[in-house]
Amino acid sequence: MTEDPKPLPLRWNIEDSNSDLIAPLKHALRTVKDPELDLDILQLGLVRDVSIIDDAIIIKMILTTPFCPYGPSLLESTRTSVESALNRTTRIDFSLEPWDIGMMEEGASDQLGFF
Repeated sequence: MTEDPKPLPLRWNIEDSNSDLIAPLKHALRTVKDPELDLDILQLGLVRDVSIIDDAIIIKMILTTPFCPYGPSLLESTRTSVESALNRTTRIDFSLEPWDIGMMEEGASDQLGFF
């Protein structure tokens, strides 16, 4: 029996064009936590892409559930955290891509009791 290969780590568009922004960007994103799960949005894999268009930061983001009661707050906290950290206009492009546990950072699911 062959094991399924691990998914490749998500690579954002900004990594090719502005790699100098990655460290402060990730630091800002790690400050935004899901209040129910107590994990940050990077641990949960909610940030699907980050790019720069016309000097503005565009974050493609999903939620763990389509009708998450904290969704609007998470999206706005993400926008303001990044905008403050990078001193650039930031926009959130909300995606309806379904979330699944496989999107989480390695080891993060252990904190939720998933094996």
